[in-house]
Amino acid sequence: MSGFSQSEALARVTPSPTLAVTQRARELKAAGRDIISLGAGEPDFDTPQHIKDAAKEAIDLGKTKYTAVDGINELKTAIIAKFKRDNDLSFEPNQITVAPGGKAVIYNALVATLNPGDEVIIPAPYWVSYPDMTYLAGGTPVIVKASAENNFKLTPEALEKAITDKTRWLIFNSPSNPTGAAYTRDEIKALTDVLLRYPDVWIMSDDMYEHIVYDGFAFATPAQAEPKLADRTLTINGASKAYAMTGWRIGYAGGPAPLAKAMAKVMSQSTSNPCSISQWASVAALDGDHGFLAERNAVFKERRDLVVKMLNEADGITCSTPEGAFYVYPSCEGVIGKKTKAGAIIENDEAFSKELLDAEGVAVVFGAAFGLSPFFRISYAAATEELEDACQRIQRFCASLSD
Repeated sequence: MSGFSQSEALARVTPSPTLAVTQRARELKAAGRDIISLGAGEPDFDTPQHIKDAAKEAIDLGKTKYTAVDGINELKTAIIAKFKRDNDLSFEPNQITVAPGGKAVIYNALVATLNPGDEVIIPAPYWVSYPDMTYLAGGTPVIVKASAENNFKLTPEALEKAITDKTRWLIFNSPSNPTGAAYTRDEIKALTDVLLRYPDVWIMSDDMYEHIVYDGFAFATPAQAEPKLADRTLTINGASKAYAMTGWRIGYAGGPAPLAKAMAKVMSQSTSNPCSISQWASVAALDGDHGFLAERNAVFKERRDLVVKMLNEADGITCSTPEGAFYVYPSCEGVIGKKTKAGAIIENDEAFSKELLDAEGVAVVFGAAFGLSPFFRISYAAATEELEDACQRIQRFCASLSD
């Protein structure tokens, strides 16, 4: 387009690698390739029937008009009850905000609070959008790497070292996308003890995978572990993962009323309200029966165990066992420097992912996209038979590499 010039803020942003991998897999599949796509972070289960029924009823009752910018009262009431029931957190309606997805909640908070030069601490590996949303909001991401030896978890020492007089937020995610690592209550308390010493630093807790945990793991969230931080904590959740409602686009958060008001102001001049029908469906999700969660988690656990076992049997691959979410983050360090049958050198995790897709038709996301190499992410929110096939292909590909 003649004369087009993108903004400086957008120029610092890269398109989402997870969406790019998923789109590439779709294109190859459409072209006739036998592709197994393990890139998308999306449950393969259907939205529960009672939630779909609530959406249909909302349509039939004509609940299809504009709503309050930051959510209907009925949904805010359900969210308040959820926070109290699951997390022992107390909120008033003016402390709750609802947006078109968890991503929008995070973006609204950053836009509402960041000024040029403000820093946001982001532990790596991180969800791919955290740094780029920080850039778009005018802030500066400060990446703090968490090693595999520490189970990809931020340590109190590393957190304190990263804090400066410009630090505005710590973005905290447990269970983690991309690693599945989950922090215990004691591990969270060790981090919040650091933050208590820095009253200008706020914490943004992305709890999207709260209900997807295994082996009796007890979920906790920062404002629950340290109530003294409640007045500078934004606790974020949503309908997407637990209720298999990714396309419905409902995220929500509880936090200080002035912050919630500021985030609503952002939405008033951007998205306006979340979809009215999705909001009513989310009321049914939060207030309804949750028995299906245990059933689905049992399936996810079986898939996790299968994938971890088979990946650890692949030459040059090592994979730890995550506590939650539906991802594994295996290391491919053992194949770096090796050659494919076609003579291509596996120089890094991005090259590994590319050659794996070309040779065996398995789409994964390379670790550099999440800020820590040499790893790659697999989403095991796919059919068990498909996962077994994919892991066999990965084993075959790794076995085909030569020094």
